[in-house]
Amino acid sequence: MKPRKRSVLAVASSGGHWIQLLRLRSAFEGCQLSYVTVMPPRSEEIQDSKVYLVNDANRSNCYDLLRLSIKLMRILFHERPDVIISTGAAPGCLAVCFGKLLGARTIWVDSIAFVDHLSLSGRIARRFSDLWLTQWPHLEQPGGPTYKGAVL
Repeated sequence: MKPRKRSVLAVASSGGHWIQLLRLRSAFEGCQLSYVTVMPPRSEEIQDSKVYLVNDANRSNCYDLLRLSIKLMRILFHERPDVIISTGAAPGCLAVCFGKLLGARTIWVDSIAFVDHLSLSGRIARRFSDLWLTQWPHLEQPGGPTYKGAVL
């Protein structure tokens, strides 16, 4: 009997968050990798991985956050990932929070764009993250986040 591949759900909004997430792809070789994002990716970016599209949202629009939350919960119940990783923003933060509540291991990688301080999403996601990372050495703190390098 062939052992089951570890299921990884990689979640990011568009732009720099998505680019940073794709740079981490090699860390999940040998895993069953699925993506959640807000814009249809190019096929060469995702190869044969499954992709779920969700709406983007932010804290100023409660309706969009509710729609996003419902979509993410459906995806999480369908996929049942072993691990969830995100580079941000709102879709990733919610996926990490919900995923942790459902028993997944969670990884938050704060965006490299936040040079002087941690992102709001990162500060929220830290409570639900098994591994909380920053891409800037001067933002590393005892108790997290941890600096292990930058993805860009």
